[in-house]
Amino acid sequence: MKYTILVTGSLYGTQNASTAFLFCKSLIKMNQTLNSIFFYCDGVLNANIINKVPVDEFDLVEGWQKLHKKYNVQLYVCASAALRRGIVEDNTILQFKKGNLAPFFKFSGLLELGNSINISDRIIQF
Repeated sequence: MKYTILVTGSLYGTQNASTAFLFCKSLIKMNQTLNSIFFYCDGVLNANIINKVPVDEFDLVEGWQKLHKKYNVQLYVCASAALRRGIVEDNTILQFKKGNLAPFFKFSGLLELGNSINISDRIIQF
Protein backbone atom coordinates (compact mmCIF):
# COMPACT_ATOMS: atom_id res chain seq x y z
CA MET A 1 0.00 0.00 0.00
CA LYS A 2 1.23 3.52 -0.82
CA TYR A 3 0.90 6.36 1.70
CA THR A 4 1.16 10.12 1.73
CA ILE A 5 1.48 11.73 5.15
CA LEU A 6 0.19 15.25 5.80
CA VAL A 7 1.58 16.86 8.93
CA THR A 8 -0.32 19.95 10.08
CA GLY A 9 0.61 19.79 13.75
CA SER A 10 3.28 21.99 15.24
CA LEU A 11 6.72 20.62 16.08
CA TYR A 12 6.12 20.81 19.82
CA GLY A 13 3.06 21.60 21.91
CA THR A 14 0.95 18.80 20.41
CA GLN A 15 1.55 15.13 19.74
CA ASN A 16 0.63 15.40 16.05
CA ALA A 17 4.14 15.66 14.61
CA SER A 18 5.72 13.07 16.88
CA THR A 19 2.85 10.64 16.24
CA ALA A 20 3.27 11.22 12.50
CA PHE A 21 6.97 10.45 12.81
CA LEU A 22 6.33 7.20 14.70
CA PHE A 23 3.63 6.24 12.19
CA CYS A 24 6.06 6.80 9.30
CA LYS A 25 8.68 4.61 10.97
CA SER A 26 6.05 1.89 11.46
CA LEU A 27 5.04 2.04 7.78
CA ILE A 28 8.65 1.54 6.76
CA LYS A 29 9.08 -1.39 9.17
CA MET A 30 5.97 -3.00 7.65
CA ASN A 31 7.46 -2.58 4.14
CA GLN A 32 4.76 -0.15 3.06
CA THR A 33 5.54 2.56 0.49
CA LEU A 34 5.84 6.06 1.91
CA ASN A 35 5.51 8.38 -1.10
CA SER A 36 6.19 11.60 0.75
CA ILE A 37 5.57 13.65 3.84
CA PHE A 38 4.00 17.06 3.30
CA PHE A 39 4.22 19.69 6.04
CA TYR A 40 1.39 22.24 5.98
CA CYS A 41 -0.05 24.92 8.30
CA ASP A 42 1.80 24.79 11.65
CA GLY A 43 3.37 21.53 10.50
CA VAL A 44 5.95 23.59 8.58
CA LEU A 45 7.59 24.33 11.93
CA ASN A 46 8.99 20.79 11.73
CA ALA A 47 11.40 22.14 9.11
CA ASN A 48 12.85 24.96 11.23
CA ILE A 49 16.52 24.21 11.89
CA ILE A 50 16.68 26.82 14.65
CA ASN A 51 14.62 24.65 17.02
CA LYS A 52 16.81 23.42 19.83
CA VAL A 53 15.70 20.76 22.27
CA PRO A 54 17.13 19.75 25.62
CA VAL A 55 19.76 17.01 25.48
CA ASP A 56 17.45 14.47 27.13
CA GLU A 57 14.59 14.99 24.62
CA PHE A 58 14.10 13.62 21.11
CA ASP A 59 15.05 16.06 18.35
CA LEU A 60 12.17 15.68 15.90
CA VAL A 61 13.72 17.89 13.19
CA GLU A 62 16.77 15.63 13.21
CA GLY A 63 14.48 12.60 13.22
CA TRP A 64 12.78 13.74 10.01
CA GLN A 65 16.20 14.36 8.44
CA LYS A 66 17.43 10.87 9.37
CA LEU A 67 14.23 9.37 7.93
CA HIS A 68 15.02 11.08 4.63
CA LYS A 69 18.69 10.07 4.64
CA LYS A 70 18.07 6.42 5.51
CA TYR A 71 14.92 5.75 3.46
CA ASN A 72 14.93 8.57 0.89
CA VAL A 73 11.51 9.79 2.05
CA GLN A 74 10.72 13.15 0.46
CA LEU A 75 10.05 15.97 2.96
CA TYR A 76 7.95 18.69 1.32
CA VAL A 77 7.16 21.97 3.04
CA CYS A 78 4.39 24.27 1.86
CA ALA A 79 6.31 27.41 0.84
CA SER A 80 3.43 29.81 1.54
CA ALA A 81 2.73 28.42 5.01
CA ALA A 82 6.46 28.42 5.80
CA LEU A 83 6.97 32.04 4.77
CA ARG A 84 4.02 33.11 6.91
CA ARG A 85 5.75 31.44 9.87
CA GLY A 86 9.21 32.87 9.20
CA ILE A 87 10.87 29.87 7.59
CA VAL A 88 13.05 30.88 4.65
CA GLU A 89 15.58 29.23 2.37
CA ASP A 90 18.00 32.13 2.03
CA ASN A 91 19.13 35.17 3.99
CA THR A 92 17.10 37.82 2.20
CA ILE A 93 14.75 38.12 5.16
CA LEU A 94 16.68 36.81 8.17
CA GLN A 95 20.12 37.80 9.37
CA PHE A 96 21.59 34.30 9.01
CA LYS A 97 24.29 33.11 6.66
CA LYS A 98 21.66 30.71 5.32
CA GLY A 99 17.95 30.50 5.88
CA ASN A 100 16.38 28.45 8.63
CA LEU A 101 14.95 25.70 6.43
CA ALA A 102 16.48 22.47 7.70
CA PRO A 103 18.52 20.36 5.27
CA PHE A 104 16.63 17.72 3.26
CA PHE A 105 13.33 19.64 3.50
CA LYS A 106 12.14 21.09 0.19
CA PHE A 107 9.80 24.01 -0.40
CA SER A 108 6.90 23.07 -2.62
CA GLY A 109 3.28 23.92 -3.22
CA LEU A 110 -0.04 22.19 -2.91
CA LEU A 111 0.44 20.80 -6.42
CA GLU A 112 3.13 18.48 -5.03
CA LEU A 113 0.70 17.32 -2.34
CA GLY A 114 -1.95 16.69 -4.99
CA ASN A 115 0.47 14.68 -7.12
CA SER A 116 1.49 12.57 -4.15
CA ILE A 117 -2.13 11.95 -3.16
CA ASN A 118 -2.90 10.95 -6.75
CA ILE A 119 -0.35 8.11 -6.68
CA SER A 120 -1.20 6.99 -3.12
CA ASP A 121 -3.73 4.53 -1.79
CA ARG A 122 -4.06 6.42 1.50
CA ILE A 123 -3.44 9.89 2.86
CA ILE A 124 -3.11 10.22 6.61
CA GLN A 125 -3.22 13.62 8.33
CA PHE A 126 -1.65 14.38 11.69
